[in-house]
Amino acid sequence: MELRHLRYFLAVGEALNFRKAAAQLRLAQPALSRQVQDLEDEIGVDLFRRSPRGVTLTAEGKLFLDEAREVLKHADESVERARALARGEYGELHVGYAQVPTVEIMPPALAAFQKAVPRVKLLLHDLPTDELVAGLHNATLELAVMAQATGQRTLGIEFEVLRTYPWCVALTAAHPFSRLKSVSLEKLATEPVIGLRRKDYSEYYRVLERVFASISAKPRITVECDSVSSLIMEVEAGRGIALAHALQTHRWQASSLPPTHRHDGNGVRRDRSCHKGRRDTCWRKILRNLAADI
Repeated sequence: MELRHLRYFLAVGEALNFRKAAAQLRLAQPALSRQVQDLEDEIGVDLFRRSPRGVTLTAEGKLFLDEAREVLKHADESVERARALARGEYGELHVGYAQVPTVEIMPPALAAFQKAVPRVKLLLHDLPTDELVAGLHNATLELAVMAQATGQRTLGIEFEVLRTYPWCVALTAAHPFSRLKSVSLEKLATEPVIGLRRKDYSEYYRVLERVFASISAKPRITVECDSVSSLIMEVEAGRGIALAHALQTHRWQASSLPPTHRHDGNGVRRDRSCHKGRRDTCWRKILRNLAADI
């Protein structure tokens, strides 16, 4: 039994007329009659009562008509879903993100993506930088929105810059540096610095090391915080200063780093071998457009 046999039977069963059904199917009437007879022979029951006045469905035929209609509907839907998946308009898209540098862009991006491709289920994963990079490499993530990572571990991963943010020194209004427009690295190297927890924010420390390498020094980290909100409280309590990009320092007193150390890229990454069709392309286009408007 093939799907075409069910389509032939459905056409006759709904028209109750072989001639009309044959015309609808663009098939010769004798050929249609043979196909229906072959179907009846295969399942072993009469689906129609034939008489000089026409045809009617038997009880078995009425039952089989409903079942055939559902089978064909499911088959058509399955074909459409498979084609939609190939076009990137169906399925799942796993996107990783780093919470802080994406706070501006992710909410509107989610709304725009669901409107553009409503049959794609977007699954978000809030992860540290190292886990985002690992997820791209092992294909558990298709894309990641994050600050630009560095080093050998990023080989094979494409990065597209969406926005850049200046790095600043966050401090209280009472701190002597608050009167300065720019703070030199030499001055920062003598201050107690509040940082994020190294095991969760390894890229943050790689950035700090890169910044301070130009003066052959390292920041004096005295407190490690498990979240940005904790870091905020430590700074406001006067326990030290913090180095962060402008998006994180909007509620603090902040002075800029020297111009050569001022920017942290926020962008979208994907493994070069990843291909998810329109899902991938659509998400990146939305992020690109939103970043240009912010």
